[in-house]
Amino acid sequence: MKESEMIFGTRAVIEAVQAGKEVDKILMRRDLQNDLSRELFNIVKTTTIPIQRVPQEKLDRLTRKNHQGVIAFISAVTYQKLEDIVPFLYEEGKNPFVVLLDGVTDVRNFGAIARTCECAGVDALVIPARNSVSVNADAIKTSAGALLSLPVCKESDITDAIRFLKNCGYKVFAATERASAEYTQVDYTMPVALVMGGEDNGVSPDNLRICDEMVKIPISGNIASLNVSAAAAILIYEVVRQRKA
Repeated sequence: MKESEMIFGTRAVIEAVQAGKEVDKILMRRDLQNDLSRELFNIVKTTTIPIQRVPQEKLDRLTRKNHQGVIAFISAVTYQKLEDIVPFLYEEGKNPFVVLLDGVTDVRNFGAIARTCECAGVDALVIPARNSVSVNADAIKTSAGALLSLPVCKESDITDAIRFLKNCGYKVFAATERASAEYTQVDYTMPVALVMGGEDNGVSPDNLRICDEMVKIPISGNIASLNVSAAAAILIYEVVRQRKA
């Protein structure tokens, strides 16, 4: 990561958060305990910005500047709010289509999914604030620039986002090999939200429970599942196919 995408020092990070800068995450030295660090914690508590406690060596590897035990990573885009986008899509007369990523951590997968979403006309891509990829320079490059035009919502909790979309009239589908229905056997012609799970564990059990329906892609080979970006492309374009038909 370039140093231009980071902010160093506790006071500088506090000022950036208070000024409303798009901060993806904050790294803080594991043993840092002082008045300024406590002030930072209290300010960040009112946001969705995650703080990770890390060893001094990790901070030193990121920069040679005087970071004072605190480094913030700046987002390359301005995140949207799901609660703002949903009514706007209805006002525009759209049949909305939103994709949510539950624990996707590989930046290449994220970029590839974003590129597919943009090409397919998906209205928004939703990611959680914690345990997730974020929009950085590598993600934008992998997405072929799609992340610069596709609305991305960073929500504090994917479970809450799913509930919100259901309350707004969306039918929420989860992609999982545990499903009984194949992805071509269901109807996607209403407002749809598609939940794709992380590379290791898939969609979390809590989120599977609250989704309206689970769908799977049939697998004939020996490997149990597709890469998440390949699976997302297949499912996204099935939604497009049905709506065009």
